[in-house]
Amino acid sequence: MSYDKLAKDILKNVGGEANVNSVVHCTTRLRFKLKDEDKANTDILKDMDGVVTVVKSGGQYQVVVGNQVPEVYDELVKGSGLAGDGIVPDDDGEKMKPLDAFIDMISGIFAPTLGVLAATGMIKGLVAMLVAFNWVAATSGTYIILNALGDSFFYFFPIILAYSASKKFHVNPLLAMVIGASLVYPTIVAQLPATLAATGGKALYTLFAGTIFESPIYMTFLGIPVIMMSYASSVVPIIVSIWFASKVEPFFQKRIPEVVRTFLVPMLTALVVVPITFIFIGPLTTWASDIVATGFSAVYSLSPIAAGAVLGGLWQVLVIFGLHWGLIPLALLNISTQGSDPILALMLGTTFAQIGSVLAITIKTKNNKLKALGYSSFISGIFGVTEPAIYGITLPRKKPFVITCISAAIGGMILGLFGTKGYLLGGLGIFSIPSYLNPKTGIDMSFYAVPIAIVVSFVLSYVLTMMFGLTKADQEVPVVAETTNATTTASAPVKSEQVEEEVLVSPLKGQVLPLADVKDPVFNSGAMGNGIAILPEIGQLYAPADGVISLVFPTGHAIGMKTDSGAEILMHIGMDTVELGGKFFEIQTEMDKVVKKGDLLLKFDIDEIKKAGYEIITPIIVTNTPRYKEVNAIAKEHSNVIVGDDLLDLEINLGGK
Repeated sequence: MSYDKLAKDILKNVGGEANVNSVVHCTTRLRFKLKDEDKANTDILKDMDGVVTVVKSGGQYQVVVGNQVPEVYDELVKGSGLAGDGIVPDDDGEKMKPLDAFIDMISGIFAPTLGVLAATGMIKGLVAMLVAFNWVAATSGTYIILNALGDSFFYFFPIILAYSASKKFHVNPLLAMVIGASLVYPTIVAQLPATLAATGGKALYTLFAGTIFESPIYMTFLGIPVIMMSYASSVVPIIVSIWFASKVEPFFQKRIPEVVRTFLVPMLTALVVVPITFIFIGPLTTWASDIVATGFSAVYSLSPIAAGAVLGGLWQVLVIFGLHWGLIPLALLNISTQGSDPILALMLGTTFAQIGSVLAITIKTKNNKLKALGYSSFISGIFGVTEPAIYGITLPRKKPFVITCISAAIGGMILGLFGTKGYLLGGLGIFSIPSYLNPKTGIDMSFYAVPIAIVVSFVLSYVLTMMFGLTKADQEVPVVAETTNATTTASAPVKSEQVEEEVLVSPLKGQVLPLADVKDPVFNSGAMGNGIAILPEIGQLYAPADGVISLVFPTGHAIGMKTDSGAEILMHIGMDTVELGGKFFEIQTEMDKVVKKGDLLLKFDIDEIKKAGYEIITPIIVTNTPRYKEVNAIAKEHSNVIVGDDLLDLEINLGGK
């Protein structure tokens, strides 16, 4: 695949570079923040080769690409004028909803760190297993070096988060890293024991005596008491500190002469931010973090089994909407404050429930294209990347997705029953297994629950999908026609050509028009496929042939189906009518429904759509046109047709090789 072309096509269809405020990527998605999402051609993107689907959530326009997203992202940034790491300032001035703003901030800060954080966590988990099996001594040089490698990223997490937060809050990245490094500076970390030794362990005085915030004071800054805390591996203090720096830095930027701005602005900003972080921001956010972590632990302790069922069952839904980002910092918070976290442990079964369902579909289907997608999604899922499985296979078929949620919930209940927790943020899928090894007790029942939950989630999802999860269309052999553009020579014998015909009837009552009359280059150019257009007189859309519904847009403006003879049909009511958000449309069918020619699929209000300023010309497109030798209109242009009149003649080339 040409990643350069795919990147250009994606950028074009999100509204072009001028419509992009920022773009980052995670494991499988390009995460755009657009100035105007209505300018994006969502329908075109979803149908584009190389794009799995499009998700709008958390203030982001997410284009799910799959495992090749790093290559696509690199080409996207390289081939555009997007600055730095593909991020440009948010200058649209539009305020986001509080939840969207929070999700956008969290994902923007944490997404760039998770790959390396998982990698180092995997190393630390591997080291823990080496010690648990007595393959390496905890006093050996091998252990010391590997443990330092695995532990370094999380220990110095404030510096890493300072850098990624600086990108989000538009602060000088090196200045932000200096602020983060100050929190974990070795001398400060070691200062408290030295101060205790010098004072005989006696505090200068105590703040908030008699409360849960009681704090002995051993040192001051310009006479102001400093509550010494450990900020190694901390999450919240540095994020708030960099946000504060984003307010202080512009203040000095505007007031310092340009000739000395380069060094005076970072100096003065650091002199303000670092002391205030130690005196106020650090203690306050640490206390708040402790309260949140303790509160979650209290809720979890009420019923770990119920917590496992809820988190395991709903995790995929949270991922689809991007809301899982709200739980990532909480999990990191639990690890940094309490040494362990149950959140990410309880959703472990989700990955294996997905691949169990995918394997069942892959084995049972007779559709070779679905088999190929299934095998690649299964392999990706083993290593924890489940978006291709979710968006490409289970979610479109609904029942398999529900089955995976149920199976993951049961896996979560098993993990909750045995009190399984994660002790570091390691890899995904099978690479996450060492993360659940308790560094104090080693291999215990909470760890044995991990393979049990994995097997139960996988097997249950596989069996239920085999029994109930496959659609009729998935189990049928699709009609495959072979075509060729090869020329023959005098010495090559020419086979006689066999042609099979399929006739589609009109799904609407109205006037027949050529595709050239459709004011949309995607349709009138034939890029989506050949076909014809109808200007409807009655707002009722019917099935043009026997088949299965393959596409129902939630907004109702477009419906797709696959006929029993293999034609893939798209019927798109009007132009840009997706912007109506479903108003004036009443869907009368559903995904995977078997329909007969003439079945009612959709009702729509022509007058109201026109009043809203939208055209109602409706393209009827054969999206798999290359399958056919000819796609010919039977009805004459500008003639009137009623529902059931012959409309298109499709000629399948079965020979002529």
